[in-house]
Amino acid sequence: MMAPVVAVIRFPGTNCEFDAAEVLADAGAEPRLVFHAEESLDGVDAVVLPGGFAHGDYLRPGAIARFSPIMGAVTALAEAGRPVVGICNGFQVLCEAGLLPGALQKNAQLKFVCGPSILSVAAADTPLTRGLEIGRHLSIPVNHFEGNYTVDPVTLTKLRAEERIVFRYVNNPNGSMDDIAGVCNEARNVVGLMPHPERAAHELLGSTDGKVMMQALVESASQPVPA
Repeated sequence: MMAPVVAVIRFPGTNCEFDAAEVLADAGAEPRLVFHAEESLDGVDAVVLPGGFAHGDYLRPGAIARFSPIMGAVTALAEAGRPVVGICNGFQVLCEAGLLPGALQKNAQLKFVCGPSILSVAAADTPLTRGLEIGRHLSIPVNHFEGNYTVDPVTLTKLRAEERIVFRYVNNPNGSMDDIAGVCNEARNVVGLMPHPERAAHELLGSTDGKVMMQALVESASQPVPA
């Protein structure tokens, strides 16, 4: 069986692409770095939008990146049912692009947060939680200034009812509404989260819980799209 091809999108200012690519390779994928100016994702089975500061985070994080040429192909791949994951800045880009609901605003304490964070798995049927049990705790670090997830009350009710909150913080570091650390779209193939699983994939980094999540993504990328 051939390894699934996972595109890792690089915007000007992205700085976690090599970390993500390394962990994806370790998990059995063929990572492919794709610059934001490209327009095609032919032959790609899944996409990761990694962390960083796309376009310098001018205006708002992700507000410029959403207009990058590659985002048309990312949207098409998502609409085709393939796994699309946004990590930290990538989560912000997906929200700005309308692929996920809500927005990421400045942390409640108006301070940059960087350190370990404990997540609780709230949905077990997404590309990042495939095979994981509800309620499992994962140690995944955070590294952001604008990670405070917010959404209107009607949409929050819908997210809860449809079980689209994928991860919740056990130790909420940023004031996110309902302790939300990650959400998915209605089709459940697009997932965004603020913590960095690619930074928790080696014992030397203090946790290997992120590798479990990336292995789930690779497994999901290996599956055919349901009819």
